[in-house]
Amino acid sequence: MKNFFFILIFLSLQLSAQMPNISRVFLNEGKPYIGSISEERKKLTLKIDISEQNRKNDQQYYVSGFTVVDNTAMRFEGTITITEYKDRKKRSIIYGIYDFAEENNGPHSGKLTGKFVYKLNWNKKTERPENQDIKFNGNWISYDKTMHYKTEFSNGKN
Repeated sequence: MKNFFFILIFLSLQLSAQMPNISRVFLNEGKPYIGSISEERKKLTLKIDISEQNRKNDQQYYVSGFTVVDNTAMRFEGTITITEYKDRKKRSIIYGIYDFAEENNGPHSGKLTGKFVYKLNWNKKTERPENQDIKFNGNWISYDKTMHYKTEFSNGKN
């Protein structure tokens, strides 16, 4: 009986430690993320159309959408993975990594990889995030490895 009691406590702790599904956050209310790519800081637009939480790993999200640079649109798929969460009184912060693979359509397609920081205020009454600020910083590398550029993009808030 004692062992059964400890197993119940262990299971309840595991269930309560699950990450809430924040897949809607990455959709950015249907708006694109805006940023830059390359030393010339060309405008980079990235829009996420689909965001789903991984059922086996609640810290990971599958995403897809498209990027636009110099009027060239490219579809992509990838993952966003949460690596750390800091709950503070005024502002919570979520850290993570991303890995997006564009369709392989010639020399101007590649992979976007890097880190992100998501800052938010949690409204306890509505149980929804407010004042959200998401920033992605990383690199884009062409599939043929001839081009490598720094990238940054954000939801443009705060």
